[in-house]
Amino acid sequence: MDRSNSINLNEVEDFLHSWKKGIIDIGTLFHENNDYKAEARSFIEKHYAFDIGDVLFKPTYTNEVVFRNNPEDALSYFISGDISEDSGFAIKPWEDIKLLEVNYILEDNLCAVMGILNLRPFNSENKTNIAFTFILVKDNHELKIKVHHSSEIKQ
Repeated sequence: MDRSNSINLNEVEDFLHSWKKGIIDIGTLFHENNDYKAEARSFIEKHYAFDIGDVLFKPTYTNEVVFRNNPEDALSYFISGDISEDSGFAIKPWEDIKLLEVNYILEDNLCAVMGILNLRPFNSENKTNIAFTFILVKDNHELKIKVHHSSEIKQ
């Protein structure tokens, strides 16, 4: 068995930190009137496996167009674009994202990770909790999302 693409817990934790930071960075750039669109494209390229195959993406806040299974639809979801219901998840913007109750399944070159994203927007103490599941794969020593499913936890 080839262990060169095996996934370890430290890599997954680093990936989750990078994903959270990427969302916050996009929103910060938007808030500061900087090039948030380029940052969002880079974020998607880095964190989602569209470049190596199919990706299944069911974002949190969708109704009419439920899935965002290509890079342009994912971009629309994160920064508002061609899909009319998209208000820009990453440009809310979020000031802080905490990971809670994270669970992992690690099997060679595949990882399932699920937990709660606890998000706090800029200038607010009102937090949003989102349950998420990511299926991660490793390609060229980098983790990327193949499946992303998330939904708001109503309080």
